[in-house]
Amino acid sequence: MNTNYLDNNHLVLVGKVASEKRFSHEIYGESFYIFDMEIPRLSETFDLIPITVSERLINNNQIEIGKKIVVKGQFRSYNSYENEKSRLVLTVFAKDIIPEEEIEERAETDEDIDLNVSNEVTLVGHICKKPIYRKTPFGREIADALLAVNRAYNKSDYIPAIAWGRTARFCDTLETGTQVKAVGRVQSRIYQKKYEDGTVEDRTAYEVSISSLEVIKEENETTSTDVENQEAV
Repeated sequence: MNTNYLDNNHLVLVGKVASEKRFSHEIYGESFYIFDMEIPRLSETFDLIPITVSERLINNNQIEIGKKIVVKGQFRSYNSYENEKSRLVLTVFAKDIIPEEEIEERAETDEDIDLNVSNEVTLVGHICKKPIYRKTPFGREIADALLAVNRAYNKSDYIPAIAWGRTARFCDTLETGTQVKAVGRVQSRIYQKKYEDGTVEDRTAYEVSISSLEVIKEENETTSTDVENQEAV
């Protein structure tokens, strides 16, 4: 059975460059760089998302701070090892970067690009562990989930996701191993890491805020729910 792994994990971001590119790593003589991209939210704030890109996709004037771009790619994860401890690191892996001067023209012919939507990701994967359902002190319903999304060469990306309202209640009914299709947005969130010596470090977490969720059944039937009209801020 042939699998189109781009269908499993596909995103489009519209925003602007927020940092200079910095060297990340090299594989078989191909260099990769990371830069930060600022994506606007409806709440007039923004998400700051790391973008990993091959040197083959960029030129020097394409990644300039403040320049508007469109990134098409995948939301990926890898394990980083520090002090004998493993930490899940998430990044957007760019497969195409469209510079500001080409965006309007590409949007006319590329059905993936909707300039009215600045941040959309589609994931097809399996629930890794039982979702955690809870309520905030204000009574807002939330569910945390972890999705395993297959990638080529027998690899998988492990993507944290968060659901709200009735979608959170639906998520709470899902068992480990359930295959789902999730549509949402990539978001960044600042949190504090506390150490045993009492020191505190600010860190940034990345996750998918789910707007719609479907269970994919073997008979290719789906059970779905859409999130209420609200945005996590």
